[in-house]
Amino acid sequence: MKFIKFLIKSAIFCFISFIVIIIGLYTYAYLSPKLDLKTSGSLYIYDNEDNLIYQGSSSNEWETLENISPYLLDAVVAVEDKNFYKHNGFDYLRIAKAMMLNIKKGTIVQGASTISQQYIKNLYLDFNQTWRRKIEEAFLTLELEVHYEKEDILEGYLNTINYGQGNIGIVNAASYYFNKKPSELSLEEAIMLAGIPKNPSRYNPVTSYENCLKRAKTVAKSMLKNNYITEDEYNNLYQTEIPIHKDHKEGNLQMLMYYNDAVHKELNSLSEIPPSLIDSGGIKIYTTLDFEAQKDMEESILENKADEEVQVASIIVDPQTGAVKALTGGMNYAKSQYNRALSSKRQVGSTMKPFLYYSALENNLTMSSTFASTPTTFNLSNGRTYSPINASNVYAGKDITMAAAVAFSDNIYAIKTHLFLGEDKMIEVAKRTGIEKELDEVASLPLGTSEINILDFATGYTTFASGGYRKDLYFIEKIEDLDGNIIYEHEQEKTLVLNPNYTYILNEMLTSTTNSAFVDYTTPTALNISKKLTNKYAIKTGTTNTDYWIVGYNKDRLVITWMGYDNNLSMNNKVRNSAKNAWAETIEKSLKNVETAWYETPKNIVALPLNAITGVTTTNSNKATLFYYLKGSEPTYTKEQYVSTEDKKESSKK
Repeated sequence: MKFIKFLIKSAIFCFISFIVIIIGLYTYAYLSPKLDLKTSGSLYIYDNEDNLIYQGSSSNEWETLENISPYLLDAVVAVEDKNFYKHNGFDYLRIAKAMMLNIKKGTIVQGASTISQQYIKNLYLDFNQTWRRKIEEAFLTLELEVHYEKEDILEGYLNTINYGQGNIGIVNAASYYFNKKPSELSLEEAIMLAGIPKNPSRYNPVTSYENCLKRAKTVAKSMLKNNYITEDEYNNLYQTEIPIHKDHKEGNLQMLMYYNDAVHKELNSLSEIPPSLIDSGGIKIYTTLDFEAQKDMEESILENKADEEVQVASIIVDPQTGAVKALTGGMNYAKSQYNRALSSKRQVGSTMKPFLYYSALENNLTMSSTFASTPTTFNLSNGRTYSPINASNVYAGKDITMAAAVAFSDNIYAIKTHLFLGEDKMIEVAKRTGIEKELDEVASLPLGTSEINILDFATGYTTFASGGYRKDLYFIEKIEDLDGNIIYEHEQEKTLVLNPNYTYILNEMLTSTTNSAFVDYTTPTALNISKKLTNKYAIKTGTTNTDYWIVGYNKDRLVITWMGYDNNLSMNNKVRNSAKNAWAETIEKSLKNVETAWYETPKNIVALPLNAITGVTTTNSNKATLFYYLKGSEPTYTKEQYVSTEDKKESSKK
């Protein structure tokens, strides 16, 4: 009996405590500053030509509730939040039911977010699932509910929700799918639109009309159940196919929002811009985005896409400034908001080797320094052995030059160089160029076994492309308030961290990947795209079991492209060729209006025409290429003494 009384008292205490807490929270929310719905998150983002590319939640158009079809209002409330007009931000009964169902199923099969909660998420553009974020969301929802009428909340929600295919807000969605204003939507069209936000990539009528229709019928059942439509109206729905307009606007790029993510990330990192100013909105952000380059990059990637599952991360940088001209973190933002350019880290393969070869040049090796390209087992200092292999198990079976090792991406040569120099040398160079990733002193490091983010990697490569100057990559040129007052402006900073002479030699050496003079026991790794290129580029490719990279640059552009699969499917030639062709078209298009030229040769650099593979003098013009040296380090042999074996064979045939 005492136990029962204790339980009753405990229950009463908990109930009263709950009521007190709820009253306290709503009182706190009421006393908090009123959120400005029209400017919360209203960040006006411009490209480098001062064209507006983004406003608020990706829409520069806002429609009032009076000008939105009543059919849509009813459909959204019926399917998303039937108690919307009754609750105060949280549907506690719905939350309890969802919890019970999820516990019963052992997984999350049903959510309980109200329209108010979803609107708060849209305003702050953050879908992080941490507890801190959820608590913040709850407080903001309370503030929203106590300060605004339900009509204001519903209006804001409809103008910020994702309707798929890159369409944010009802104005864009109505125009894109049906070529109508929101007020002109029919009952059937409104029901279809109301069903899309549950899964925009699956339920929009462009991706799958059938899935959209199935979802629409679910919405219609909710409307019938909640007395928004009659039985007759329900039975007469979708007797004929609803025409879809598919208004693909030029500015509606499916990869552009990945760049927008990067702008927001940089914005949140600027100490000069307080979070309160970002939250309150009303600031104009002028970016480094070259809209044409972004558009051309997207077209090049999509036109060369290997299959429907492959993913991409790609970036275009101006090496002279560090400005990011274009970026994508995936194939389609509407289908996947995971930004691989910002968030993923992948093994970079042989694109890591230039950091090794710069270190080699700095430590008195030259373009014509040779090691044997033969199967090799290395005895390491830790007592273990390491037996790397070349791609397809192809070896020269002889000594080859460093330039040839770059052209063929020879793994044996790279490991021999790495161990000869010491495993710390390459890491030291990578750090100097700006790569922040902590790299391990391991024998396999030159083969790109470390996982690096593409932006981190691009920072390192920009140092090579700029002639040895380290620059931080950036997306924001300046920020103004709505009155035009500048509150932030990017300051150019550069630090010379590499020797310009060795950097020049490295950049020349990286052109070997498209140089036919290196065709021998195998072919240079990027030779198959050489005919697509009208400019001279330093290029390096890299392959792992699950990743393909291609990096290339001159003094005016750097482009890095990664392709692979989110589920780590094995790499294949189709993906490799897809990435190469997309990269070639992207960098060429990005320079179509730029008067570009190759790097100016430093005064203390000399060049000698030598055999590409052996590095000795040659009489065979097809095998000759220029080798570059710091004055005093060039070979001193004479033509008569050092004609290559291959040349001698050619002479004997004649």
